[in-house]
Amino acid sequence: MAPITFYTFKTPNGYKISIFLELLGLQYKVKNLDISTNVQKEPWFLELNPNGRIPTIVDHSTGITISETGAILQYLADTYDKDHLYSYEHGTKEYYKYLEILTFAIAGQGPMQGQANHFSLYAPEKIPYGIKRYTEETKRLYSVLDLYLERSKGPYLVGDRLTGADVSVFGWAAFANAIGVDLEQFPRVWTWAKLVAKIPEVQKGLAVPEPRPIHPGLI
Repeated sequence: MAPITFYTFKTPNGYKISIFLELLGLQYKVKNLDISTNVQKEPWFLELNPNGRIPTIVDHSTGITISETGAILQYLADTYDKDHLYSYEHGTKEYYKYLEILTFAIAGQGPMQGQANHFSLYAPEKIPYGIKRYTEETKRLYSVLDLYLERSKGPYLVGDRLTGADVSVFGWAAFANAIGVDLEQFPRVWTWAKLVAKIPEVQKGLAVPEPRPIHPGLI
C-alpha cells in the first residue's frame, strides 16, 4: 500500500495537491473520483470528508485523513518538508507572508474564479451579471497577485523558493484562460506562471489523474 491515498479529479483544486505531492517526492495512490456522478457525496466518502468534495488524502503513515486544499498543503509541508525546500520555518516573516498569500488564494482567488467558471461555463442559463461580476473580480485578484510579486524578494510569491502558496495560486492560474482571463495582462504573474509551469514536478502533477489543457504559452 502506498503511504498516501489521494482522492482527486481533474480540477484546479485537485491539481494543487498532485503537484505538491510530486514536488515532495511522496509515494501516493490515486483514486480518481468523477465528481460529475456525485460519487463524492456517497456515504463512504462522506466518512472521509463530511463536505463531500475533492481533494482528500489519507496518510497511512500517520493515520491522518485531511481535506481542504490549504489544510492539505500545510499538512504535507509540516510533515514531509522538514528541510524547508518548499516552505519556511514557522515564526519567520517569510512563513507569515506565505500564510497570508495561501489564505488569499483559498479564500479569494479560488472561490471567485470558481464562480466565474460556473457562470461562464457550466450554469444552465447565461446570467451576464454573474459572469461579469466574478470574471472582473478574478481579474482584480490577479492584479493583487501582480503586486505581491512586485514586492517579493525573489521570483516566487514569497522570496526565493516555491511554496504551497505558489502551488495554490497556480492551480487556478493555469486555467484562467477558460473564462477569458489572459494572464499576459499581468506581466509579473505571467512571468511567474511560466516559471512554475516549466518545473518537471509541476508538469507531472498536472497529469494526475489525467491532463487537461492549460493556459496557452505557459509551457
